[in-house]
Amino acid sequence: MSETAKPALSSVGVPKEIKGDERRVALTPDGAAELVGVGCEVRVEHSAGTGAGFTDEMYEAAGASVVSTSNEAWEADLVVKVKEPQTSEFPQLRSDLTLFTYLHLAAYPAVAEALVSSGCTAFAYETVTDRHGGLPLLAPMSEIAGKLATQMGAHHLSAHLGGAGVLLGGSPGVAPASVVIIGGGNVGWAAATMALGLGAQVTVIDASLDRLRWIDEHSFGRLVHLASNRSTVARCVADADLVIGAVLVAGDKAPVVVTEDMVKTMRPGSVIVDVAIDQGGCIATSTETSHAQPTTEVHGVVHYAVGNMPGAVPRTSTLALTNATLPHISKLAQHGAAVADIDGHLAEGLNVQAGHVVNETVAQSLA
Repeated sequence: MSETAKPALSSVGVPKEIKGDERRVALTPDGAAELVGVGCEVRVEHSAGTGAGFTDEMYEAAGASVVSTSNEAWEADLVVKVKEPQTSEFPQLRSDLTLFTYLHLAAYPAVAEALVSSGCTAFAYETVTDRHGGLPLLAPMSEIAGKLATQMGAHHLSAHLGGAGVLLGGSPGVAPASVVIIGGGNVGWAAATMALGLGAQVTVIDASLDRLRWIDEHSFGRLVHLASNRSTVARCVADADLVIGAVLVAGDKAPVVVTEDMVKTMRPGSVIVDVAIDQGGCIATSTETSHAQPTTEVHGVVHYAVGNMPGAVPRTSTLALTNATLPHISKLAQHGAAVADIDGHLAEGLNVQAGHVVNETVAQSLA
């Protein structure tokens, strides 16, 4: 775009996140400054960045306008968020709006219905691809969620929180905890490196032999890696102190790989962390929880299944998210929905347009 050209979506709105205990914000002040620099008007709702440590004054110094209500932010041509629109935000959806956020429509069909009914154009961070076939806007939150999965799992193994009273790294003369990670992608690998750092005995299970080769090459024999099948999963789960569900199918519901019968074999006070819960969950006994009430107990096993885990570390998460999303936000602002015709990777992110779910995988998951 030339210096004098006007962005197709000339105003960008950043409303405050309202999902329970969500303190992230979709754009840092530095990100706002970049968008202002390419000719966009940036409207940030008052105190939208406070939970992540970014003040209104920081946004104003970056050239953004701080608006007093969410309505004013939502009135922008392009709205960027962190989480899917909440029920109270559905009235803000309209046919001339372009929305860019995490949608996870397979797990939230009511959101899909609201987007379709409104006629808006909605791009999802989690289905944007890169030239390697990866998911570059999902990766930073996956890495953070994976590290948090180990951290939260270790925390909830404490006896006063209902856990078995097991220290992940053990002690001289005492065996370390057994951590079983199902799924060896970005989430699983991040969880594994954190667990190894804490001294746990780590097993990673994955269906892809190519991914297991990668893990073998990069773990230098420090963990066990196994090909996934029902019997292997069942044996490993039964012996685990901590099970981390890290299975992802981009745009689709997560497959259930740990059955209720498997959970029943776990020792009382063992812990499950289901990172896939925002895609429906990969543990049969998981139900979505919140940061305020993060766990449930099923068959004597503590289940942690918070749907927005990276929201627990909003400063780190917001910086990592903006690093990944900003080039795409800028390109979307400059070209509007037509960007899907010139950027095949952003085109994969287009989930809803003109009253239809247009991403094939997402549409199949909602059928």
